[in-house]
Amino acid sequence: MKKTQIAAGIAALALAWPAHSMDDQVFVNAADIKWGAAPPVLPKGAKLSVLYGDPGKPGQYVLRLAAPANYRIPPHWHSQTENLTIISGALYLGMGDKLVAKEAHALKAGGYHYLPAKMRHYAFTRTQTVIQVSGEGPFDINYIDPKDNPAPAAK
Repeated sequence: MKKTQIAAGIAALALAWPAHSMDDQVFVNAADIKWGAAPPVLPKGAKLSVLYGDPGKPGQYVLRLAAPANYRIPPHWHSQTENLTIISGALYLGMGDKLVAKEAHALKAGGYHYLPAKMRHYAFTRTQTVIQVSGEGPFDINYIDPKDNPAPAAK
């Protein structure tokens, strides 16, 4: 899948939230978050909300991903660094080219992880989990095994 296709999927979500210039303040309460289906580059079942910026373009962004129980994101990497904060539930993160559940680190609600660019990793949940992701766009996801990419255009 091309980066432009990934960016377009995430940018569509950004359109659901009012645009803000970098000088604007943004106040968002949990009850005001507008959730939509995660873009097709992520496995089905998750919901996503863009809180700030446009992850499909250069510049700062903040988004939240609501993942159901037993959700798995196969091994992949990103071109840009990411900051992950667990809002609720627990996210299990492991490093490497293969998903090895027993080697994953559990991050519980309130936990934080800095993920350097191009770090190969995987993630999964055991319970419903909400993760806040922030970083510099454009956001992308590059699966180690192209067969793991759930996007129809990748198949």
